[in-house]
Amino acid sequence: MLFDHNSCYQTLAARDPRFDGVLFVGVTTTGIYCRPVCPARTPRRDRCRFFSNAASAENAGFRPCLRCRPELAPGNAIVDTASRTAASAAARIEAGALNEASVDDLAAEFGLSSRQLRRVVKSELGVTPIELAQTQRLLLAKQLLTDSSLPAIEVAFASGFSSVRQFNSLFRERYGLSPTDLRRSQTSQSSNESLGLELDYRPPFDWPSLLTFLRGRAIPGVESISENRYLRTAAIGDARGWFLIEPGARNHSLRVEVSLSLVRTLPPLLARIRNLFDLNAQPQQIEAHLRNDERMRPIVSRQSGLRLPGAFDVFEMVVRAVLGQQVSVRAATTLAGRVANAFGDPIETPHAALTRTTMTADRLAAATTADITSLGLTRSRAGCLLALAQAVAGGEIKLQPGVEVERTIERLKLLPGIGDWTAHYIAMRALCWPDAFPHADLGLRKALGETSSKRVLELAEPWRPWRAYAVMHLWNSLGGTE
Repeated sequence: MLFDHNSCYQTLAARDPRFDGVLFVGVTTTGIYCRPVCPARTPRRDRCRFFSNAASAENAGFRPCLRCRPELAPGNAIVDTASRTAASAAARIEAGALNEASVDDLAAEFGLSSRQLRRVVKSELGVTPIELAQTQRLLLAKQLLTDSSLPAIEVAFASGFSSVRQFNSLFRERYGLSPTDLRRSQTSQSSNESLGLELDYRPPFDWPSLLTFLRGRAIPGVESISENRYLRTAAIGDARGWFLIEPGARNHSLRVEVSLSLVRTLPPLLARIRNLFDLNAQPQQIEAHLRNDERMRPIVSRQSGLRLPGAFDVFEMVVRAVLGQQVSVRAATTLAGRVANAFGDPIETPHAALTRTTMTADRLAAATTADITSLGLTRSRAGCLLALAQAVAGGEIKLQPGVEVERTIERLKLLPGIGDWTAHYIAMRALCWPDAFPHADLGLRKALGETSSKRVLELAEPWRPWRAYAVMHLWNSLGGTE
């Protein structure tokens, strides 16, 4: 979308949910900025200023609306921004990269100097990395103050602030009121054991289909999926705990309940949840593009709202992809449970089905081939997992959304036992890459009525940059496969 004033105002007047989180409006007469879906009366055209992100609006002196709550707006997928580097850096910052590290450290991840990273982010997003990080912390703090009963000191540290003094000072400076003032008359969703939050998404969203996909692949002891709810354990840094996801009370939202033991890991935790459930997707834009192709049009029309399942724990998902080679989904899930049981840790939770944290690259890298084959894996498959774990643990391969995908795919394919299908499946789910395309997949050929993988690749060219979503639609048309 081009950010010309007229088209932005038309979007605002229509309260178009496609642009929720893509566009924000600052109202000059009130000093407030809103989402385009805000229920308040539409301001006059000459009183509106439009921004591509919340940080730009706050940098211009606007405060977040208390009605539409910009902190709940869905984010943007990496492909949505012209510069992959800027988008990837923004995703890392949202996940708390600057809470523990410096801009220099973040820049090094992209092979840049801090000056180069600042220039790229400023050019694409209109704010510096530090300004972006400050806005993310403040918006998360605002959500916690509104939706929880956490003490202010816990809110400060859970949001990524290094001190309560810094938190109070910046909150007053940016929002014109104290954290205590904001909290008055708010309703808490928290209990003595957990914290409740809501995450918004852009409709349509086929929640049942997403749960069905994840249910068949849920790792015993680590994940549990009921009819309408997803639960799992989590290990982030030194923190251990659990969380659950279910449809929220408000339209177009999911409710997240997090154990209090994970509260201080909220930025990376929430970012991982968004990746797992693809909450930053723009489904109407994606589906409109795929419907332009006559082969995809009837399939997409029957399955509106499909998401691209991501990964909460990237290394776990990569292990799961390797275990899924040339075996059924059920067999791969059984093997994944054995690996988690051997290389994860026991954990106590109030949920009987959640008993272990997942495997880690460090733990698996220290194993022997015999340790892994004893779980029922072939020697070649064990060797593949061991090589993969050692490459990830040693930093030779970085697996996180936002990395240079093409180079990562090629590095993965250099490992023994990882071919094009596995590398692209990893790119789809672990790297959240919307254009990944495992073209040699038997299910794709079957769904398209083709016998040649080369022909499938040719047919998919018009689907760019959303080929991974086309894969999900085609798989789902067959009843789901991997």
